[in-house]
Amino acid sequence: MRFPFEASMDELEHSAEPFISAVFASLESEFLALPKGSGFVEYPTFERGYEALKRATAGFAQLDCDAVMSAVVATPISLVVLRCMLGFTPPELAYLASQECGVEVTQGFARSLDRSIRVNPLTPLRVTDVTRNRLRALVTTACHLLTHGAPVTSGSVIHRLAKADTCGGLSSLSAMSTLGVPYAMLLYERFLGRPFAGHRDSVSELIGDGLETAIEEALVRARVSFRKTKRAQKIAGFDQAPDFIVPDEFNPQVVIEAKITEDDGTARDKVTRIQHLCEISSQRGSSGGTRFEVVACIGGRGFGVRREDMRKLLLATHGKVFTLNTLDRLVDCTRLSEFQTRQ
Repeated sequence: MRFPFEASMDELEHSAEPFISAVFASLESEFLALPKGSGFVEYPTFERGYEALKRATAGFAQLDCDAVMSAVVATPISLVVLRCMLGFTPPELAYLASQECGVEVTQGFARSLDRSIRVNPLTPLRVTDVTRNRLRALVTTACHLLTHGAPVTSGSVIHRLAKADTCGGLSSLSAMSTLGVPYAMLLYERFLGRPFAGHRDSVSELIGDGLETAIEEALVRARVSFRKTKRAQKIAGFDQAPDFIVPDEFNPQVVIEAKITEDDGTARDKVTRIQHLCEISSQRGSSGGTRFEVVACIGGRGFGVRREDMRKLLLATHGKVFTLNTLDRLVDCTRLSEFQTRQ
């Protein structure tokens, strides 16, 4: 099997199919296993928050805001449980709290508070006056929504509270806490909400760390000078900084993009991003500057779905597409070899 980085541009233009198949065959997917990250909450910890909330509300029979507030301050993970009962993200709850209570609860505050709680879920909160007002607004809004449940809607829309545990307000909450959950309904709600979606979003950067680490190790072994950029870093000449620049951002000769996705739609966006880097390189060349080589290092099943997208990627990068299984060829089969320091 020959890989695209071993082929000429003429071969890629006139006979790309075997090379597309070679890339597809070398792709690996790890969508069944997610990194936990520093803010991962284990179930026993989550359950302690649930039980604290249950005790404070007499088994969810009455949602007294003061009692719930005390539970949240003493056992902060209770706020995450409360939010999960609603099925809201931190910014969504913050927005509604600002609307309902007239207190400015910014999305930044909500995200920061949620992150802080997930890192230290059982450490009592130390709150200032400003924090207390915002926290009370969050709790008050949650209690109000859970108490009243889902309103009647037209047949063309579904309300976010129209779930098995919140549709009927306190009556459905109390019943859910004392009765077994109907498995079909639980599965249906998971179908609507994508299990682990929230956690996957929170560790999206960590998911790509394995590929970036492997690239970095390959460059270090070859003693290639490189600059690894940081998230959202501004680099002159690039509207979005590449993941790696060789030898540095002041004289880019090779840029490497590391992309992992398990979704074919996202894969198309990432291919477009790499194509854009190739266009920037061409523009530099046409204006009298030095073109840089664009190298794509990819992973995940999303890239293995659309053959036409892979064809575009191979042509744009002149075949310089690598996976975890072919990274051992990264330096030898690209211009990186020009910057290798041999012992």
